[in-house]
Amino acid sequence: MEPPREYVTAVGKSGQIVALGLAAASLCRAEEEAKFHWKAPEIGAGEFSDALGMLAREREDYAENLAGYAVNLIARHKASDDSLRRARRFVALSMQLAPRNRRALVANYQLSHGIVPAPVENSYDPEVLAKLLFTRAALLKQQGGPENLLLARAFIELAAELDPRNDDAVYASELQRLDHGGVDWDKLAGGGGGQAGGE
Repeated sequence: MEPPREYVTAVGKSGQIVALGLAAASLCRAEEEAKFHWKAPEIGAGEFSDALGMLAREREDYAENLAGYAVNLIARHKASDDSLRRARRFVALSMQLAPRNRRALVANYQLSHGIVPAPVENSYDPEVLAKLLFTRAALLKQQGGPENLLLARAFIELAAELDPRNDDAVYASELQRLDHGGVDWDKLAGGGGGQAGGE
């Protein structure tokens, strides 16, 4: 026994409404993601050579963590202008340390195409990352040399901004700001570095 024609018509219309609703939602998401503008870091030849006092594996690890923080920051704040500006510094430094880092390259590509990257699991909390950066900066300063000192200053500045309650990092960041000024993020990111800021 065939169902009444009215029933078939109603079901067909319901299916069309659901399909249209899903298509509209998908279109809205695409438009929402495409609204932001990502200024991709311009790394060029890079600021760090083999003279940097870090092994290749360590450079890769720090690059991974910096890029992971940037991705989560952008995802958490839905690609707000402020989150993009702050995250750009982390992605740039990640690419400076390891130009072929997968997470940094993928994130940079997605953001350049208006796609918000998916959050990264198992990444460090800002407070933990701040401690890691600050501790490593102290070792870089001890090693000396232009590249080590540049990276140390960048690590210290980011550590203070990641965790403003870390008195040691904040004090060190303020001292270097008073003595040398802020880190030249235009040099590291290729212009328009901006401030990292807190969470």
